[in-house]
Amino acid sequence: MRKIHQFGVYPHIPPRLSGLEELAYNLRWTWDTRTYKVFQHLDPEMLERCQGNPVLLLRRVSREKLEQAAKDATFTSHLDGALAELRRYMTEPGWFRTRHPQEADSCVAYFCMEYGLTACLPIYSGGLGVLAGDHLKSASGLDIPLVAVGLLYSHGYFVQYLDDSGWQRERYRAQEFGTLPVKPVMQGEHWRTVPSQAPGDGSGTQLKVSLDIAGREVWAQVWRVQVGRIPLFLLDTNLAENDQAAQKITNELYGGGPEERLAQELVLGIGGARALRALGAEPQVCHLNEGHAVFTSLERMGYLMRTEGLSFLEARQATSAGTLFTTHTPVSAGFDLFPEALIGHNLKPTLEHLGLTVQQFMRMGRINPDDPHEEFNVAVLALRQAPRRNAVSRLHRRVTARMMLPGWTDFPLSEIPIESVTNGVHTKTWTAPDMAQLFDHHLGPRWREDVSDREVWQRVDRIPDLELWRTHSRLRERLVAFVREEAGARMADRRGGGAASLPEFDPPLRPDALTIGFARRFATYKRATLLFRDVSRLKAVLQSEERPVQLLVSGKAHPRDGAGKEFIREMLDVVKREGLSNSVMFLEDYDLAKAAMLVHGVDVWLNNPRRPYEASGTSGMKVVPNGGLNLSVLDGWWAEAYRPGIGWAIGTGEEAGNPGTQDQFDSDSLYSLLENEVVPLFYSRDADGLPRGWIAMMKESMKVLAPTFSGDRMVKQYSEGFYVPAIDHYRRLAAHGFAEAKELAAWKTRVREAWPGVKIFAVDEDGVALDGRGGREVAVGEQVPVAARVDLAGLDPSEVMVEAFHSNLSSDGSLRTGRGVRLELEGHQDGTYLYRGAVPARASGLHGYAVRVMPRHYDVLVPNELPLVTWEESEE
Repeated sequence: MRKIHQFGVYPHIPPRLSGLEELAYNLRWTWDTRTYKVFQHLDPEMLERCQGNPVLLLRRVSREKLEQAAKDATFTSHLDGALAELRRYMTEPGWFRTRHPQEADSCVAYFCMEYGLTACLPIYSGGLGVLAGDHLKSASGLDIPLVAVGLLYSHGYFVQYLDDSGWQRERYRAQEFGTLPVKPVMQGEHWRTVPSQAPGDGSGTQLKVSLDIAGREVWAQVWRVQVGRIPLFLLDTNLAENDQAAQKITNELYGGGPEERLAQELVLGIGGARALRALGAEPQVCHLNEGHAVFTSLERMGYLMRTEGLSFLEARQATSAGTLFTTHTPVSAGFDLFPEALIGHNLKPTLEHLGLTVQQFMRMGRINPDDPHEEFNVAVLALRQAPRRNAVSRLHRRVTARMMLPGWTDFPLSEIPIESVTNGVHTKTWTAPDMAQLFDHHLGPRWREDVSDREVWQRVDRIPDLELWRTHSRLRERLVAFVREEAGARMADRRGGGAASLPEFDPPLRPDALTIGFARRFATYKRATLLFRDVSRLKAVLQSEERPVQLLVSGKAHPRDGAGKEFIREMLDVVKREGLSNSVMFLEDYDLAKAAMLVHGVDVWLNNPRRPYEASGTSGMKVVPNGGLNLSVLDGWWAEAYRPGIGWAIGTGEEAGNPGTQDQFDSDSLYSLLENEVVPLFYSRDADGLPRGWIAMMKESMKVLAPTFSGDRMVKQYSEGFYVPAIDHYRRLAAHGFAEAKELAAWKTRVREAWPGVKIFAVDEDGVALDGRGGREVAVGEQVPVAARVDLAGLDPSEVMVEAFHSNLSSDGSLRTGRGVRLELEGHQDGTYLYRGAVPARASGLHGYAVRVMPRHYDVLVPNELPLVTWEESEE
């Protein structure tokens, strides 16, 4: 084989324009309009041909354009201003450093399998990636000391196209990294320092890390994406040092079968942790965004065992103190599962270094550790490794708690240790420039500085109705023009000719019609065909001459999801058969660019999943600052966001056991809302031609939803509720050679061994009158005295907590969601301890309590990381 010597050819950028590279390689341009306009002014036609990618623009722009721009005083002034603003932004302290100056030197590492940052960097597939991208952008604005890790896929996620039958087909497009906003990381770089050299200058050697997969050494090279203040490091295994299979590990996002998925997750977790260490990052906290990233915990534990001489349990105690796990999956089937043979084949050498057998490790990843037939679940390992964990909406928290019950069998649902942080969106990314300009004028600069400030959004009332309506209508008109252009191009492609060769046809859609958007992953639980259940009612809504309605649909089904693909085909078949082609349009190959056009221009965002399978959802949040209104099932974020006057709720939050019954109920509710509320309100105009009622709802939606469901609120909540406490916790355990981690590991072992002997012998209620049924009778406001004698099996009373857990009773006599009242130690006799306290009677009705004992330690989260509890046993 001939040896090929590679070299890159790039246009020469005049020294006066050298700042263009600095602007292009920081993704702040994805939300900062002033920066993006620099590239638009340089060559708007070329930028459009480059799909809005400034890095590709700088590779393709002509030398003449560059030389002309270097001599243009207006252009250079604009460039200098944008560059100065970027450098100021990068260096000035933000919210986190101001609020938590003592943690300015800390480090939080965020691991995720995908990131949706911009359409020209296709390393995302859907909601998880878009949420991760918005998390980084919001963390940048708040100046969080965060570093992110992911994978750089050579082909990314698939490009979608539909065949003549409406069936989804996929093709993968190879990425040329030299045209993406990514830079190779060179050896010696530090994670906090943004390198100034341009990629491809030939200086230095690119950083590489290796890991063991299935007994062979796999190498990954490291790339950097700068997201404002936040560095994102991406790993890529397409290297000559690797065998053919290893080279393909980072080929496609979520590509291949279980073996390929496991390899990707090992590269992300173990390789990612090693890359951070090579970059000088020593994170106190690792935020695992979904279970894919859980293997980073193995590398962190192994490193402490090698360098600090810790045992496995001690290393696990230390690293778990600084681990946060966020789950986005509402069904157990959504988690990655791996058979024991695959785990053993790929991880055996890694586990041996940790002192673990394959069987011991499998127990850590099984819901039932003793079931040899159960496969390894990455989410179960993440739950056991991360004492801090959260769901992504309040409803999702309840759903996840039910999924976690097998690990906390003796705890009531309300005490299952998982919290919720409802997702939010990076508002500045998703707000159309036209609307942002309106906010600048009427809300002031504060809306950009802190999107979560509720007082700022109250100023929406200051925007004149006419201005707000005209701005939103302009966005709808732009969306309709875009969709028409897409439809024309698609027709031209399918007929094999240019647009000029096409016969005349009526352009679809109307720029002034009520426009509904439905765009998301085509998973079956999202019920994309719900609106098409009763075609006659749908046609009556869409084809009214006086009050026309149009529907824009977009989204991809997973390549192996035949049912999701069938939903697309079925929907398009109805559209074609029923003559709805001018009212319903499907936009192929849904991506971030199309998402932005849709959320900018639609009047209504439709979301109708089958409750409770939508963990959170964020697409509906993105329409809010653009004047769009939500029409959604009470699931995910909308279950806690909805109130009358800011949008519409499909159904009443019920969950029918039969899917068909639920679909029928929800479709009836959806049609009724469209017929009786949504469409009439939109077309109800005053003498000035303005829909005053609709505009009032737009403003109320902005005021209530924009600050609450912003990425700023979300990341502040993560920082205050998780990052800062976890940083402090990890540092305490790491101090003095991890002395406290060693003590806690020993303490947990001792408590676990002693716990089977903990017993509650007797509970006394002397002095309480009996009612006619043999129960206790007290008046509201009184207390029920409780005395309990407990055998602590050799544990010290300071190591346990004795409570009377009380609540009102269910119809079957069981306790409902309640709370515990602490019983205080009163004495010690004959090897047992006497505890006393009182249960309050705050409300009338039938109530009950049960005495329980749990472990207690000031530095252990119970029951998060030690799910031990002993309840008083019935004598029956």
